[in-house]
Amino acid sequence: MSKEKLKVSGVSYTEQSKDYFEKRQLTRSAGVWGLWGLAIAAVISGDFSGWNFGVAAGGFGGLLVAFVILVVMYYGLMFAIGEMSSAMPHSGGAYSFARKAMGPWGGFVTGLAETIEYVATTAVVVFFSAAYLNGVTSELLSLDLTGSMWIWYVVLYAVFVGLNSLGSAISFKFSIVVSIISLAIIVLFSVIVLASGQIDWSSLWNIPADPAAAGSSWFLPNGIMGILFAIPFGVWLFLGIEELPLAAEEAHNPSKDIPRAGFWARGTLIVTGLLVMFINTGILGAEATGAAGEPLLDGFRAVVGDGWAAVLGIFALIGLLASLQGIMFAYGRNMYSLSRAGYYFKGLSVTGKNKTPWLALTVGGLIGLVALVYLDWAVANDPEGMGTVAGAIILNIAVWGAMLAYLMQMLSFIILRVKYPKLERPYRSPWGVGGASVAALIAALAFVGFLLNPTFLPAIQAIIVVYVVFLAYFALIGRHNLVMSPEERYSVHGKHE
Repeated sequence: MSKEKLKVSGVSYTEQSKDYFEKRQLTRSAGVWGLWGLAIAAVISGDFSGWNFGVAAGGFGGLLVAFVILVVMYYGLMFAIGEMSSAMPHSGGAYSFARKAMGPWGGFVTGLAETIEYVATTAVVVFFSAAYLNGVTSELLSLDLTGSMWIWYVVLYAVFVGLNSLGSAISFKFSIVVSIISLAIIVLFSVIVLASGQIDWSSLWNIPADPAAAGSSWFLPNGIMGILFAIPFGVWLFLGIEELPLAAEEAHNPSKDIPRAGFWARGTLIVTGLLVMFINTGILGAEATGAAGEPLLDGFRAVVGDGWAAVLGIFALIGLLASLQGIMFAYGRNMYSLSRAGYYFKGLSVTGKNKTPWLALTVGGLIGLVALVYLDWAVANDPEGMGTVAGAIILNIAVWGAMLAYLMQMLSFIILRVKYPKLERPYRSPWGVGGASVAALIAALAFVGFLLNPTFLPAIQAIIVVYVVFLAYFALIGRHNLVMSPEERYSVHGKHE
């Protein structure tokens, strides 16, 4: 039995037996390259699908400007996250930072934003992976499940929940391998397309300017607002890299290796993002790229034909599966840390014999699966045209959660610098408060962009419902049953276990 031991900051902690934490252990098995592989794996699917909707939203010029803005944001973000994770090397990541800076409510709001981000991101990757997989099997095996895509969803979730449950050492090794293969596929695609001589660089600008859009031109066909609307899709080229702090309790030397892995991963993703933006759009043209469900596969088709493209599509699918592995790791650890501290149902944090949060992985997968099946229903019934943008809607749910989590983390960084100037920080952000402020401003701008785009109103409504339900639960029940986990102990007592 547990009993109430401490009340602080409007919440109550209950004492747990030693057995409670013994059932919730993780294993240290990652070095700097394992962390690099995890970061690349989590993000790389964005190079294969999703980013291209930004071309439709803002034209190629609008997406290019958005990309530059996002590079600045992610530099400021990752520098700040590197500093905070070196001071607080806990699996809670963003929740841990906000908990120390803004108390239990701030920690919960931030942690929930990351849960939404990572569960929705996993669903998006499954959505695009199923499309790629179905395209390959249709061409090579005459197996077309277009009307029953839920079968692919179930298979993908089952395989990767199982893989992530086998142990962190396997997860990190798998991430390194598939990340290297995915990068090789992007390089191969670039070489094949460039060698073909079929690129028409003028097609980057073949979306006609909208005369009704303020500031529209050949470079910005949808005007200045097109840049804002392109940002959520440009984020897809980086989203997930910020998951690195979630691996803190599974890294050998988190204080040093997380900042280093973030530095190398960020540089890698900038290069691959520029390659696919220019070369994929150059071979297809901006108009076709903006509407493509699997742009890289369509790019292969344009150069080598359907048959060989299907073969190459098998390798392209590896990039999507890499992200499925990496981002599933993220929601598993996010839900694990919040559950271990009592913010979510405590059973989700049980790790089992392989020292992985298998139940959190399973529950997060079931939530994503239900969302995808619902979106399939929306496509079939097409109520008020929602079905035509189903993939983009769930993508925006993921990015909305990310932008809120980013904003809260940058605010946490600034508060911690001001409130705790003498806090031990083995790594310090070279951009400091200024860089965090700029990153927060860009995240806030992207956040506002969602509210101004009526197309994605269903995404906003879904997130509001989730927050109302979870905040009500925390106010009435959760805050009275917290546990003194490592994140909570450091926030309350200022010391690590």
